Amino acid sequence: MRVALFPSCLAEGFYPRAVEDAHWLLVAAGAEVTVPEGATCCGQPAYSTGHHADARAMLERTLDALVGADYVVLPSGSCAAMLRCFAPALAADTAVAVAAQMVGERSYELAQFLDEIAGWRPAAHGLAGRLIAVHHGCHALRELHAAESAERLLRAAGAELLPWIAQRECCGFGGAFAVKLPEVSAAMADRKLDTLPEAEWLVSADPGCLMQLSGRAGARGIDLPVRHLAGVLREAARAD
Repeated sequence: MRVALFPSCLAEGFYPRAVEDAHWLLVAAGAEVTVPEGATCCGQPAYSTGHHADARAMLERTLDALVGADYVVLPSGSCAAMLRCFAPALAADTAVAVAAQMVGERSYELAQFLDEIAGWRPAAHGLAGRLIAVHHGCHALRELHAAESAERLLRAAGAELLPWIAQRECCGFGGAFAVKLPEVSAAMADRKLDTLPEAEWLVSADPGCLMQLSGRAGARGIDLPVRHLAGVLREAARAD
């Protein structure tokens, strides 16, 4: 199966190691992986701030690069949701409407692709004994319904996923939301951190959420590794 790995802006700029880990995992799952150069931005920042014409222009360039792949996989639930859930409507009645529909139907967040499409599993003992708190980004949770895939893969590797009263609450990042309402954004992240159980790692599959939670943890002097899911799964897989 031919997979186009779409890094996303935040992952490429701030979490390049997560992109490398995602590439490694996809190859390990049996995919023929390419990283199309023309796929730069899904258009979500412009779309979510109401600049739909700009978002459409970014989307068109990205669709040209992705339309030939069997699957499009992203190490970002937020950007995967943009392609699958919002891009078809954004591109409706344009020359790229068919391409947007096609790419949307083939787009997956990384863990959801590994679990549901590739049927990949990490080594059963790869994370044995690890105490992990998982944060699901809003788009992965509510639009992609990918939360169970991430949890299934971590449990398959032997990790203990800790109960967390605020696990399914928003971290407060929300793209421009964190810029427009920084005090509210910080308070939402602090609510997550204040209720966090004692964990070895805080894991998420969304770069924006990682930036938000690791930033607030650092500002408050909380010593807790905040890791992208791709790196954790790669570590689990290499335990064989």
